[in-house]
Amino acid sequence: MAGSCTLYPGKEKRVLSGHLWVFRSDIRAVDADVRPGDAVRVLAGNGRFLGMAFYNPNSQITLRLMTRREEAVDEAFIRARVRRAIEYRRSFADLRSCRLIFSESDGLPALIADAFGDVIVIQSLCLGIERFKDVVCDELVQALHPAAIYERDDVPVRELEGLPQQTGLIWGKLPDKVLVEENGIRFQVDVREGQKTGYFLDQKENRAAIAPFVKGARVLDCFTHTGAFALHAAHYGAREVTAVDISDYACRCAAENAALNGLHQIRFVTANAFDYLKEQTLSGERYDVVILDPPAFTKSRSTVASAARGYKEINLRGIKLVRDGGYLVTCSCSQHMLPDAFLNVVRDAARDCHTRLVQVEYRTQGRDHPILPDMPETQYLKCGIFRVERL
Repeated sequence: MAGSCTLYPGKEKRVLSGHLWVFRSDIRAVDADVRPGDAVRVLAGNGRFLGMAFYNPNSQITLRLMTRREEAVDEAFIRARVRRAIEYRRSFADLRSCRLIFSESDGLPALIADAFGDVIVIQSLCLGIERFKDVVCDELVQALHPAAIYERDDVPVRELEGLPQQTGLIWGKLPDKVLVEENGIRFQVDVREGQKTGYFLDQKENRAAIAPFVKGARVLDCFTHTGAFALHAAHYGAREVTAVDISDYACRCAAENAALNGLHQIRFVTANAFDYLKEQTLSGERYDVVILDPPAFTKSRSTVASAARGYKEINLRGIKLVRDGGYLVTCSCSQHMLPDAFLNVVRDAARDCHTRLVQVEYRTQGRDHPILPDMPETQYLKCGIFRVERL
């Protein structure tokens, strides 16, 4: 029988509301035989059973709930969760170009699996799920028959779980080139050295959503990374695209992706996007569409105010560059910048430059990154499409 962790009286409210994390400070007692990484019974202060969770006292998130039922969290349990995650996506997604497993949203806490063509890239970010990594990989192989499974566990959060950072091939043979097709566009994915798992799949549906607004347009794409938004704009008929990123390596990769698709109307510029936006404003440039898709400006609640200032600055500069009747596409992947707060920042930027924004769409991450309404942490991506009207 699994050991138990008992919470302080009143601390069960968060769990009963639907949240799946319990912090170290909420735990009153732990059975003596419980070890880090174990699946344990979680009890309220009055002894009421709350669920089964992975336990790790080394992490501030000490308990990660797996199920509300009293059942064994074993190999069969994990395999069933992996199969359920894949079957959910079969109804709408290309299983060669999607997030196959999205951590808590799929009942597999701190586990990520992304499909890039014949290759699956995984991240295992808590001790409990790390113990089942081989089981997860075996189930992925049986279900999807990939050429390779590659591990990108080179993230500092693993050290908070008492786990080493590491990367490498787990299964199969990694092809010389990893290709993924998204919305009819091919991209090379650097699974070894690229950011996160190599490519950002969460914007797939948002990138498709720009199609009606970019045909024949002059487009500026800032923070282009591997060129995903820029290539989509060109693919959907933009006459001219300027794509900016601070990384020369990213721009070279993006240019290779453009050449791969025969999209020659894109100009890649290695520059700091903040500086480039300012320079373009001073030179009197105007674009039909400006796209802003920066990396996260904050990783914690304590720096949200600073992040908001950064978001306001780039949006103010971006709005100034949009012609009357053009469009702003603006994004934030900062988890701690909540959707309403980000929308307020964009509105404030518009007011400061005496511009009215008409909201066309306010979007979030794709359906392969499902959201738990009771766990706001699972919704992190914001993507607004706005028509810009000069006052």
